[in-house]
Amino acid sequence: MHPFSNSHSASTTFPQASSDYRDAFQGQFHQRWNHLNDHHVRALAWLLDSPDLLNTQAPQWQGKIAHIGGADDGNLKVNQRWATWLEALDSKPEKLQVLHAFMDTLSSTRLGLYAEKLMAFYFQQQEILVAHGLQVRTEKGSTVGEFDFLLRQPSGLVHWEFATKFYLLETVDGNLVADDFIGPNLTDSLGQKIQKILSRQLMLSQNPVAKAYLTEPVVSALALINGWLFYQHDGFIVPTGLGVSAGHCRGYWCAWSQLVIDDNFRYLILPKQRWLAPAKASLTDTLTAAELSNALLLHFNQDSGPVLLATLRVCDNEGLESRRGFIVPDDWATRAATTRRLATVKVALKS
Repeated sequence: MHPFSNSHSASTTFPQASSDYRDAFQGQFHQRWNHLNDHHVRALAWLLDSPDLLNTQAPQWQGKIAHIGGADDGNLKVNQRWATWLEALDSKPEKLQVLHAFMDTLSSTRLGLYAEKLMAFYFQQQEILVAHGLQVRTEKGSTVGEFDFLLRQPSGLVHWEFATKFYLLETVDGNLVADDFIGPNLTDSLGQKIQKILSRQLMLSQNPVAKAYLTEPVVSALALINGWLFYQHDGFIVPTGLGVSAGHCRGYWCAWSQLVIDDNFRYLILPKQRWLAPAKASLTDTLTAAELSNALLLHFNQDSGPVLLATLRVCDNEGLESRRGFIVPDDWATRAATTRRLATVKVALKS
């Protein structure tokens, strides 16, 4: 039996809920959007209204980070327009049917493609979508690249690359760099992803092959980046030099053996297509502390992949997310450090 702690344990490193800064975004989201019920609409609300992941003014991003807006903009007209549109989408069956039919054409279960499809629906409904997922190929059929979005703006045709990412800070020792934020499955890092977008993907419209796919020149190319960052230490403040937005969505991560489970809360292991917005669930779909212990035991006996866990506070007959975190295998940090060192060596060899 794997060692789990209950709410009376002496270990309190990872309490599962509180009223401090960690709940700020979830609380704000529930206050603004808890009346939305459809999971696609709630995910769209998060995509439109979540804080920027990256600081758009950070010099390392070269002014190429897009900003779509959000609750912290103070633009009441824009925010009210979103609210009216989302509420109609959620409450009117004919509009919801259009959304679901659009999403049903997505054959992949990848979270990034799911989020991209939702944004394509939004841009389409706003009548600014010129093209989505436009692949550029040579005459011989080899792929040069792909435009995530071509959008009609007052300034002309714009190219937006889009990414929704989840990264865990692997270390807090020494001078941090963006590559210290590593994906839960160790497949990429924040620094690698952004540099690939900036140095390659946003340059696509300048390729002579790509110009044949365009009816007019692209006036600007930007990256729209959403996501959540996760920290092993509560209260960790990200250095401003990393280029991360001060108000980004954040959570915790901890090894399975360190997790403290509190009997006073309900829990939900989030499937990937529920990773975007703070969770809302019927109590019948949530887990008690004992049920969570059994579920995690079963998972880690069969799978070495991390799980994203939402801690829920009970409100009437539903559970509302108050905190979220990645629960990782006990050897994850060691494997992440090894992955990070290998990546550093590869960069050094290329330079």
